[in-house]
Amino acid sequence: MMMKRMLDAVCAGLLCTTAALAGPLPVAISDTDFHQFPPDLVELGRDLFFDPVLSGNKNIACATCHHPTLGTSDGMSLSVGEGGVGLGASRHVDMGNAPKARIPRNAPALFNLGAKEYTVMFHDGRTESDRHAMFGIRMPAGRTLEKPVVSALAAQNILPILSPDEMSGHPGENEVADAVAADRIMGDGGAWDILAKRIDSIPDYRTRFAAAGSPEIHITDIGTALSAFIGSEFRATQSPFDRYLAGEDAMSEEQLAGMDLFYGKARCSTCHSGAFQTDHNFHAIGMPQLGPGKDDYASDAGRGMVTKEAEDMYRFRTPTLRNITMTGPYGHNGAYANLEDIIRHHLDAVEGLASYDRTKAVLSRDVNVDDWKVMDDFDEVMRIAEAIEIIDVSLQQADIDKIMSFLGALTDEGAGKRGLGVPASVPSGLEMDVLSPPS
Repeated sequence: MMMKRMLDAVCAGLLCTTAALAGPLPVAISDTDFHQFPPDLVELGRDLFFDPVLSGNKNIACATCHHPTLGTSDGMSLSVGEGGVGLGASRHVDMGNAPKARIPRNAPALFNLGAKEYTVMFHDGRTESDRHAMFGIRMPAGRTLEKPVVSALAAQNILPILSPDEMSGHPGENEVADAVAADRIMGDGGAWDILAKRIDSIPDYRTRFAAAGSPEIHITDIGTALSAFIGSEFRATQSPFDRYLAGEDAMSEEQLAGMDLFYGKARCSTCHSGAFQTDHNFHAIGMPQLGPGKDDYASDAGRGMVTKEAEDMYRFRTPTLRNITMTGPYGHNGAYANLEDIIRHHLDAVEGLASYDRTKAVLSRDVNVDDWKVMDDFDEVMRIAEAIEIIDVSLQQADIDKIMSFLGALTDEGAGKRGLGVPASVPSGLEMDVLSPPS
């Protein structure tokens, strides 16, 4: 109760600037808004996406945490990467290779990342287009691009394969993990080079990359092929809202009423603006912190850890709301499994932080870690609260119901189902992850 009273006091003292008026409706999306790729490159990227060969121990694929049957995520607040077996809620610990930790942030959905306006990647924006950076894309320290790529998405794709808890594994387990641990990322014999040579050693991949114009496979070629598949396969632009913007009578009265609230009184579009309901910017909304975090204290200051600017502390990138009904849990760490719960958090962020119910997260129970170190730390919770910059909104339950209905109208039910789908097998011959039916 004392923490809640203190947080309420913080709320009363916050100097919030008046939010900008909610913006107008976006224009209808067209093919010109997306990067285009040859079909053969898209199919090559598809096979790489589902192939565990890109992980150090050859046991985890991109699809493990971004599976199309799970909304291009994994349905968990925080994923279990290296040391896990299976998909989604069925993923369990391999006791012979138990994970050292959960992945510190929620696996984001992949819908519409092929759009040209997506120039910022990750929850903290640590990969983004920047004309002053090498080849126009800023990367984390020690991971500078060696060759140009078509987009920030292509650059982002070559980073999770370097994460010990996500895909590379830990020192002593494989040569990729050893290279990462020694900070040998770039150049001959670096982690990227090892993985590129691994792909080149598979005749089917070598032949197809050569046909695509890359006779000597480089890690950036792999990132580009992955971006071709992700951008094409997971385009989600045939929702009722899209059809409405194109002039069709495609939305119900309830959805239209929710749209009016979203772009009006509720001020959702202050941040969730534009064609994909994101301003691609960073905001501090006081999300409860769980999991291992991004430092030794299990905290996560988000954008502030990238820019080192005080004003960016605890800010995270505004997520798109396309296919939002399919992509929970929500928040940079998946603190809320239920969509209405995170809407309510936005109405009064300090109250949401102070009264957070820890059962609202979806976590694998067989990972033996302390997920609540920060939420048990009064001072850190206060710092999260003091950074909050969104303004409270007063809505009735009927208003929330209408907004929920509108969010449903942002769902393209056919996204991820109209394209290539899951391959029957992958060129490496390795076993792919399969979604197990509920027991």
